[in-house]
Amino acid sequence: MLTKKTTPPHGGGPSGPPLPAPPASRGRAALLTALLAGGLLALCLLSLGLGALSIPPGQVVDALLGNPVGERVGNIVWSVRVPRTGLALAAGAAMGLSGAVMQALTRNPLADPGILGVSAGASFAIVLAAGVLGLGSLLGQVWFAFAGALVAAVVVYLLGQLGRSGPTPVKLALAGIAVTSVLSSLTSAIVLTEPEALDRFRFWSAGSLADQDGATVVRMLPFLALGAVLALAAAPALNSLALGDDVATSLGRRLGLIRLQGVAAITLLTGASVAAIGPVVFLGLVVPHAARSLAQYTGRGPDQRLLLPLSAALGAALLLAADLLGRLVARPTEVQAGLVIAFIGGPFFIALVRRRKLAEV
Repeated sequence: MLTKKTTPPHGGGPSGPPLPAPPASRGRAALLTALLAGGLLALCLLSLGLGALSIPPGQVVDALLGNPVGERVGNIVWSVRVPRTGLALAAGAAMGLSGAVMQALTRNPLADPGILGVSAGASFAIVLAAGVLGLGSLLGQVWFAFAGALVAAVVVYLLGQLGRSGPTPVKLALAGIAVTSVLSSLTSAIVLTEPEALDRFRFWSAGSLADQDGATVVRMLPFLALGAVLALAAAPALNSLALGDDVATSLGRRLGLIRLQGVAAITLLTGASVAAIGPVVFLGLVVPHAARSLAQYTGRGPDQRLLLPLSAALGAALLLAADLLGRLVARPTEVQAGLVIAFIGGPFFIALVRRRKLAEV
């Protein structure tokens, strides 16, 4: 009996060692890496220099090197903008990476921690902990964020698999929207009953990077680092999973462990990010699609070993750019980064859903 040959993602046979990339592919990958590194460096310098008070690039560099630039400039750079820039880089990378892992794990182009209710679950758990239990520390809120994200993900998956066709992309997206609506309503109800205790969550819920210090970045980094390690280590297994469950099993992959590792990575990355800056919808949806387009340029194809780091870098760049744009368009006040991302991601999501192939799934 003839069987259809399945072509694995570029980079080698499904069960053998990775094949070396052709010279042209390596050259394009090196060029892409240089452009991304240069773009991130430029965004970091702009983020450190621009805001309600603009600081020339030379003074920014002097402040970073410890040269005398004046007490006011030094305080702004080190106490306000360095923590904010670091938080944008860390949280953006985490959200981009979690979105890429979720799309690879579910084989769903609409998968995103925001759209599938994971961010809403983490947000509800944090507001519940702060408003009902009086828990105000970031470290304590992170554990509630993890629990809320995990429960929301399980509920969405169970609702999405109802029916004969199983968990299709559109059904999962609709289930995620429904769960997000319910959790958002419950979150609003708690906030309205405790307006004074939860006043600061008004800006947090919009995805704000304002009023954060270096301690916030330090507290969330261990969780983000562990989530990133789990996600990147799962890249070869996710390549096998892209060939289908039967093929992945025949290659010796343990599907249960793969999915458990992926869910753990998504929960850690999303929970820590939401606890620190609030939910940022659409970032995890937009970034993996952009990463796939760049991966096609390198000739590597849909190789998760390339897509996951690309998604992390692009997520960091997008959140940092959104935060910078929000600071510039409404000076001396600002627009929260989450609102800027939503303005970009909304039309992208509509265009993605209206694709003919996706609409027929």
